[in-house]
Amino acid sequence: MSPKTRVIYWFRTDLRLHDSPALQAALDLKPECLYPIWTWDPHYVYRARVGPNRWQFLLDCQSDLSASITKLNKKSKLLVLREAPQTVLPKLFKAWNITHLVFERDSDPYAKERDAKVMEMAKEAGVEVVATRHGRTLYDPDELVKAHGGKPTMSISQVQHAAEKLGAVPKPLDAPQSLPDPGDLSLDFEQTRPSPEPDINSIQRDRDEKSYTTLSGPNADFAVPTMSELGLKPATTPHRGGETVALAVLDALIANEHYTTTFSKPNTAPTAFSPQSTTLLSPHHHFGSLSVRLLYWRVQAVITKAENKKKASTIPTNLIGQLLFRDMYFAAQAALGYSFAQTFNNPTTRFIPWHLPSKIDPSTSLVTGTYTIDSHDAETWFQRWKFGRTGFPWIDALMRQLRHEGWIHHLGRHAVACFLTRGGCYVDWERGAEVFEEWLIDHETSCNSGNWQWLSCAAFFAQFYRCYSPVAFPKRTDAEGEFVRRYVPELAGYAKKFIYEPWKASLVDQRRWGCFVRGDGGGEEVEEEEGCKIYPKPMFDFDTRRGICISAMKNAYRVGLYGDDARVKDGTWRELFDDAGEGPTEGVEGETVEGQADRDDEGVDAGKMDLGIDQDEREAEHQGGENRGGDGGEKKRKRGGQQGTLDMHFGKKKRGKV
Repeated sequence: MSPKTRVIYWFRTDLRLHDSPALQAALDLKPECLYPIWTWDPHYVYRARVGPNRWQFLLDCQSDLSASITKLNKKSKLLVLREAPQTVLPKLFKAWNITHLVFERDSDPYAKERDAKVMEMAKEAGVEVVATRHGRTLYDPDELVKAHGGKPTMSISQVQHAAEKLGAVPKPLDAPQSLPDPGDLSLDFEQTRPSPEPDINSIQRDRDEKSYTTLSGPNADFAVPTMSELGLKPATTPHRGGETVALAVLDALIANEHYTTTFSKPNTAPTAFSPQSTTLLSPHHHFGSLSVRLLYWRVQAVITKAENKKKASTIPTNLIGQLLFRDMYFAAQAALGYSFAQTFNNPTTRFIPWHLPSKIDPSTSLVTGTYTIDSHDAETWFQRWKFGRTGFPWIDALMRQLRHEGWIHHLGRHAVACFLTRGGCYVDWERGAEVFEEWLIDHETSCNSGNWQWLSCAAFFAQFYRCYSPVAFPKRTDAEGEFVRRYVPELAGYAKKFIYEPWKASLVDQRRWGCFVRGDGGGEEVEEEEGCKIYPKPMFDFDTRRGICISAMKNAYRVGLYGDDARVKDGTWRELFDDAGEGPTEGVEGETVEGQADRDDEGVDAGKMDLGIDQDEREAEHQGGENRGGDGGEKKRKRGGQQGTLDMHFGKKKRGKV
């Protein structure tokens, strides 16, 4: 008689019960018992940048999932084990007499390495692994890459053409109506505690960290950890996680037929808050508390039934298009692995000699998490940008919202990314990506890295002369400056004439409005002087810096190096750049620190481009930009009639009506 099936279901980035292909595969085994577990992976606890807001969102998702499991079976819950999967799973196989391990496929580079190790150990233990189902994206990223000839997907059209070979997006699965009992929960083995060094998240803690004090939690009940147990500072985000919350948001979205049918990301305002102008479902997709396939098919159903289909928005600006952009980045990363998240050794990313470049480990060709300070001005600009002290209220409001809430509108992300890289500071996009990795609640390595490459014009997009003005651009959706007043409250009393340029206000008005504009923005907190708040002066003249950046970008494009070029790897790239050029072109070693208005293209004076319109999503449908891997070299296409950004565009205005 064959042994009865005993299954461990390993939850990771699929914290839900609805539309879970891997969970369904586990239930299809008709198991005698099912152990729904989560292993507290030290890679994320110590090695990946994660701030309190994303930790809180994860704990929300875990708690909600555990409660949902218990509703289906009072004897079951999410079993959270405080140990690395690579060490605890082999011990669980033996302790719980496991026959099968089931989990959802993950295409992230670290996850692939981890899962390969776990599968090897499972094989040695005689445990069958079922890891053939994917659920994080519309299409399996690895299969998408195969359908694209083994190459990274660099445009929406490439995703669509590859997807045609894979067939329709699978229909979502219903949530199970019942779950088997877990078996004996005895843990008759010693816990293997991981080393906390190096702990890149030590700055996120304000008390003793007890993540691995006990294997099954302080009460030996496998409970979801608390922020206190993890030693983390309190979260400040108002956004909550969990499948229950996600499905409620989705229901409200679908109930609004007009919004769902006509949704066009370019027509949403980055200055909107309470509520925001977009769905804010992205963190639920990251943690898997909402299935992307469920969103896809429910939106499709609304569009199909719409009475006036002519008014329906289309790919790539509609809701479906947003999911395809996500798939594009996932597949690009799946093709390139770790190198996708950096410039060095990345064949699709242009080499640009940015300030504050990453240090590289020569043994792995990967970034070390540290960077070189080649310019003290650039380091100062970077720190002021990070903490919302640049002296440009629009930029500072966005960065403060990001730090406090863990989320900003995608066009806001574009504005701050352009400002840090090619539109002001000329700082390496990898520095900005690290800050976003730390603070975003919806951080995906693939999407974050891809978006930063796009906005810095290092990959995907090449029109580097289109820069966002920190003054003119936000006025288009918020002339009154309400967004700035909300997130830079020291400027709340300023007249709208000066809300985006407070340094132009007279000293008398500054005193009357309760905030002086002075100082260099040092420190992270708002200071006071003479009974008034202090807001810093702009850290540089924007028009001057924009011109310098555009000239430097022109030169980098002229040189034409990519991250995998031998001259980038051996350092001889410096011979191709003028020593006086922007960036560390002269080869001087600096300090090492821990990494923590639409217009026609032709005839435009780049120095006067102050509305910051980047990329038309409709253009993105058929172009991968003018960088390597895009569609531009295959067939020259006429530019679309409107220009915008990945997440926003405005209709073409007549001259003089900016």
